[in-house]
Order: sequence, then structure tokens, then C-alpha cells
Amino acid sequence: MSRSVVKLDPWIGLRRHTDARIALGRAGQSLPTAAHLEFQLAHAQARDAVHARVDWTRLEEEMSALAVPSVRLHSEASDRITYLQRPDFGRRLDESSRQALQDLSSGLAARPIEYAGDGQRVRFDVGFVLADGLSACAIQRQAVPTLAAILPALRASGWRVAPTALVEQGRVAVGDEVGALLEVAITVVLIGERPGLSSPDSLGIYLTHDPRVGMSDAARNCISNVRPAGLAPALAADKLLYLLRESRHRRISGVALKDEASPSIGTDSHCGNFLIAESLPVLSESE
Repeated sequence: MSRSVVKLDPWIGLRRHTDARIALGRAGQSLPTAAHLEFQLAHAQARDAVHARVDWTRLEEEMSALAVPSVRLHSEASDRITYLQRPDFGRRLDESSRQALQDLSSGLAARPIEYAGDGQRVRFDVGFVLADGLSACAIQRQAVPTLAAILPALRASGWRVAPTALVEQGRVAVGDEVGALLEVAITVVLIGERPGLSSPDSLGIYLTHDPRVGMSDAARNCISNVRPAGLAPALAADKLLYLLRESRHRRISGVALKDEASPSIGTDSHCGNFLIAESLPVLSESE
């Protein structure tokens, strides 16, 4: 029986804890063929995630099933190439979308307008914005499950939720303009994150209190890596609910607002720290 030319890495036992590309072994001075092919597949999946398009019609139907009204919008980036080359265009709505939101806001004129203690004018407590960002599959797969997990808790607590904005070719800051036009106290942007080589479907969540055009990223709180293999949508919703409550109560967000919530009951806390475990399984070269 011939002996394998692949030399396993002594850290191989750690691979069961992460999708990161660690302990791949070697064949001579190179990666094993299997590891190299897996890398090429992951790279192709990441490229596809960036250039794929969200099925907005399907997303609208899924939002309707959650009893959430939505409005379709578009950024100033007219196409994907422009979006990738001009990030600033993705941060603002195009003229027709801006007018659509203004018309929607006018149609809500009979809704009571409240003034917060700091003078902030609001119609809604929170508004959600879904933007494709750099991963269409992240929005397609993770956005609705995340909203489905948090909306019942918000409704039960009496939060006034604005119509959800679906923004094509949008970046995080486009939520500031949406929030300002709809006069919401807090915007929550769900957006496809830049795909990694093991996470092409990762969703990012960005919370901003008192949104307005021109805000910096220091004014936002971020929950990242929302996906089944990372932070599950239900657990992300738990974190988001805590931040929303704190943001509304304290009228802040960003660097001034820290996530001090206790670990969720749903987390696997009995495992401890795998880096200081007494022993790790190490496969022999024959396995």
C-alpha cells in the first residue's frame, strides 16, 4: 500500500472549531490538491456573491408574508460596475427614490408626530433598510429570518415600525437618508457584507440613532457575520433587540453605546475556550 504524500498539520484538530483555512497540511512545498481546489471554489463563490443580483420580487413577497409593508428604492449607482467603482454613489438615493420616499412621508401626514426630549422629530421608532451591499446571497438568505425573529418582540413592546426600504445597489450610509426622510428615531440597515473565502453569505446589521445624511461610521453599532455558520439570525436578533432598547432609552448609538448584554441562553457556553482545552484530537496520516 502506497504511503500518502500529504503531510498533515499538527494543528489539524482545531479545524473542527472554525471554517477558517488553517492546518491545511502540505504536499512537498505546496498545498495538497484537495485544499487548493477548495480554495478555488471558495474564491469563485465569493466573486459570485459580489456580482449576483438580489431577487427583489421574491424578497417583497417574503416581507409581505411577515405583514411588513415595503418600498423599492435605488441608490445613485445605476449599475453594479458603478456601485463597485463609486462607493459614494451607493450611499445616496437616486432622485426618483428620494421623491418616492417624500411622497410616502406626505401620505403619512395624518400620523402623530412626536418630539423627543432632544428635539428629534420622529414618526416611527425604528425603520429597517435592506441593501444588497457586497453579497446578494446574504440578503436573500439571512435578512427575512432575522426580521422574523425580531419583529414580534418589537410589536409586542409597542414599537412603531416604518415601512421597510429595499435599496438596490445600496451601502450602509444610504440608511441615513432613508431614516431622515421617513423621520425614524433609529435606522437598522441589513446589508450583505464583503464575502470572505469561507463566508460568502454573511449579513451585517448597522444601527444608527437619529439618522441624517453625512453621519460617520462612529455613530453606528454593528453586528456582523450573521449566518447559520456564524452568528445565527435568531441570536443576532437578540443582540439587536438589546441595542435597540438601549439606544431608544439613552438616545445614543455608535461608540457611545456598548453591547453589555449577557450572553444569550442559546449560545453553547459549556464548551469553554477550545484554545486551553486539555486535549485536542489529532488525526494520524492514515486517517
